[in-house]
Amino acid sequence: MADMPSVHHAIAIGLSRRLADILVEEKRLTAAQLQQALEAQKRGSDKLGSLLVSMGFIDQESLLRFFADKTGVAYVSLSEADPIPEEAVQAVPEAIARQKMLMPFLKTKNRLTVALVDPLDVLVLDDLKMLTGCDVVGCLASEAEIVAAHDKYYRQATSQEALEDIVRQSQVSEDAAADVEQVEDQAQQEREGALEREAEDAPVIKMVNLILAGAVKAKASDIHIEPYQKELRIRYRIDGVLHDQPAPPKKFSAAVAARVKIMSNLDIAERRVPQDGRLKLRIEGRQIDMRVSVLPCATGEKIVIRLLDSAGLRVQMGQLGFEPEPLAVFQKAMEAPYGVNLVTGPTGSGKSTTLYSALANLNTPDVNIVTAEDPVEYQLHGINQVQVHAAIGLTFAAALRSFLRQDPDIIMVGEIRDQETASIAVNAALTGHLVFSTLHTNDTAQTLTRLGMMGVEPFLISSALLMVEAQRLVRSVCVKCREPYEVEKDWLLKLGIPEAQLQTAGKGKIVLHKGKGCGHCAATGYRGRQGLYEVMEITDPIRQLILERAPAKRIKEQSMRQGMLTLRMCAVRKLLSGATTVEEMMRVTASDTDV
Repeated sequence: MADMPSVHHAIAIGLSRRLADILVEEKRLTAAQLQQALEAQKRGSDKLGSLLVSMGFIDQESLLRFFADKTGVAYVSLSEADPIPEEAVQAVPEAIARQKMLMPFLKTKNRLTVALVDPLDVLVLDDLKMLTGCDVVGCLASEAEIVAAHDKYYRQATSQEALEDIVRQSQVSEDAAADVEQVEDQAQQEREGALEREAEDAPVIKMVNLILAGAVKAKASDIHIEPYQKELRIRYRIDGVLHDQPAPPKKFSAAVAARVKIMSNLDIAERRVPQDGRLKLRIEGRQIDMRVSVLPCATGEKIVIRLLDSAGLRVQMGQLGFEPEPLAVFQKAMEAPYGVNLVTGPTGSGKSTTLYSALANLNTPDVNIVTAEDPVEYQLHGINQVQVHAAIGLTFAAALRSFLRQDPDIIMVGEIRDQETASIAVNAALTGHLVFSTLHTNDTAQTLTRLGMMGVEPFLISSALLMVEAQRLVRSVCVKCREPYEVEKDWLLKLGIPEAQLQTAGKGKIVLHKGKGCGHCAATGYRGRQGLYEVMEITDPIRQLILERAPAKRIKEQSMRQGMLTLRMCAVRKLLSGATTVEEMMRVTASDTDV
């Protein structure tokens, strides 16, 4: 699955019902909002404070200050405490600070003051007292600021320095590189022996661990390990764009590949055919699932590792980046008793994230949800997930047929690839099931054309379909180095932006934003991504056009007349709000100019 849209860290403190009632009494929250959050809490395991923030009912800082005021705990902003003295940082080891989500920021001879997400956790305070021999005072701070302080003050060697150190430890000189390559060639003929021993060497293990940990720290969605004739290339995909990283020397190429294959339980002796595997690691206190794909190339085995962070699946629908109008249509379709809902877009556009978030919201004890996926990227508690395996006959269509005998309420099909799967999905919807699936199309209107080309009859499409959603991911301007600039309104009009959308931005010059580049965003000016969502509700006029086999252009025009926001329209809204840039808007929605 594609990596996920960025969201702010939610607070991890508990909020008692009494304190929540005080929020209502002080009119910082309505009774209806509190009730909605309490109901959401019953369906999941999130703490009440986290839910109130993630659902947008109260901002994080206001809630933190309220909590501090009512409990008598001091609230601290670590950005205002900058710089933090070195003696305070060194008082608590990095591993403990990250695991317990705390940050020491002030130290005297016998007293240590730390920022925590939950300063009422007396066990953590007691452990710190035993560890440091100081009296420990806990203050309340946001998780986002604590994580930022970890990254800033617990400085580790750079990737390049660490790799150079590992290479030095290996005690293999550059002059011997040719000999190492000859040994690799011999090992290729002998298969296992020498290569497996090399993969288990401490320097190689450290290299691979460093590559994996660096990707998690950089919030990458994919790692590319690419052998070329004279070099080994490492790239991370961050916010949808590949970035070069420091790489080990070429002589370690086969050993690095073998190490990754050993970790993924793959056959290190097989280098002729592609292989797929999985591995799980605990990095910085978080369990990260990784999906590994090995592809034989002329110069060696290329490896792509997809990082799957299940924490991103607990995102409320409103945090994915939906505009209010398409979100209302999407939620209406989610709540329908039966019908087909399709999520479309190219690979890496966040379709799986949207579907998983929708299923997480629908996952209650009184509902039976089954899914057919290829592969099962995330394992969700309370949902029956089936891994498709075409080689043994377990296709999407075969899984769907079996699902109908499992008394399901909601069915999710990873992808509709052929007429058989499409027909079974439509028939399942017509017999009282709510069906979710994905399709690889460019926009909502083309999805209807694609279903027709698959051989699904128009009367079945019009009867079963509830909603079609198309999406893209656009990079967000870095909040740390974001700066405004002015452009002429006429310049934006020349880019194809309709004047109606620019009216709210005022007359004359319009203020936009861009990132100038900083350490927080690796000098790119962007940090994180947001979704663009084009949601088409299947209304009676659109059903009539489907029955008439109307072209996609007419269907899209009708959808816009009934209020649908196109991908370009959503991008323009994010541009004018300062969330993204003109360059990103043009890059992501270049094909969607019919607005």
